[in-house]
Amino acid sequence: MGRWTLGATRALGDVSVWRPLVIGHMRRLGVDSIPIAVFIAIFTGIVLALLASYIFTGAMPLYMVGALVGKTVMMELGPVLTGMALAGRVGANIAAEIGTMRVTEQVDALETLGYDPRSYLVVPRVIAATLMFPVITAFAVAVGVLAGWVTSVNLLDLSSVEFLKGLRLFYHFKDLWFGLVKSASFGAAIALMGSLRGLAARGGAVGVGEATTRAVVLGCEAILVLDAFWALVLL
Repeated sequence: MGRWTLGATRALGDVSVWRPLVIGHMRRLGVDSIPIAVFIAIFTGIVLALLASYIFTGAMPLYMVGALVGKTVMMELGPVLTGMALAGRVGANIAAEIGTMRVTEQVDALETLGYDPRSYLVVPRVIAATLMFPVITAFAVAVGVLAGWVTSVNLLDLSSVEFLKGLRLFYHFKDLWFGLVKSASFGAAIALMGSLRGLAARGGAVGVGEATTRAVVLGCEAILVLDAFWALVLL
C-alpha cells in the first residue's frame, strides 16, 4: 500500500489526465451523498437536544442546550458521523468500481494504452472527496443545529431567543473550521483507502467483495485516527 500511496502522490503531476475527471467525481461522491448526510444530521440534532435537556435539567440553565448542540455538532458529531456514513457509501463505491475494473482487466487495458491508473482512477477521486466532504459536512452541521433548535422550541419549551443565546455563548469561529478541516482529511483518507483496496482486488467477485469490505473498515479506522490527531494538533 505504501508503494501505491507514493505512486498516487507522483501521479498528481499528470494534471491533464485527472483534471477533466474531477468535476464528475465531485458530483457522484459529493452532491449525491448530501441526502444521507442530511438524514443523519437531523436525528443527531434531535437526540443531542433531548439528551442535553435531560443532563442540564435542575443543574444548569436550559439555554445551555443551544451551546451543547452547537459545539458538539460543529466540532465532533457533524464531521465524524458524516464521515462514517460516507465511508460506507463513498469508500465502498470506489473500492467496488475500481476492484471490478481490476478483476476484469480494465486497469491493465489502461496501462496498455499508456495511462497511469493512479492518475486516471485514484487522483481525481481523492481530490473530489477532499473538496466535497467539507461541503457535505457544512450542510450536515447547519441541518443538525437547525434540528436541535426545532426540537428545543417544540419539545423542550425553550424559546428561540434562549436557544440562540446558548448557541452564541461559547461559539468561536474555530469551532466551524476545525470540523471542516477534519472532514477534508476524512474525505482524502476514505477515497484513498477505497482506491487502493480496489486496485489490490484479486479473485473475481469474491475479491471485489473483500476489497469493498476492507475499504470501509479502513476508512472508518482512518476517521477515528485522524479525529484524534486533529484534536491533539489543533485544540
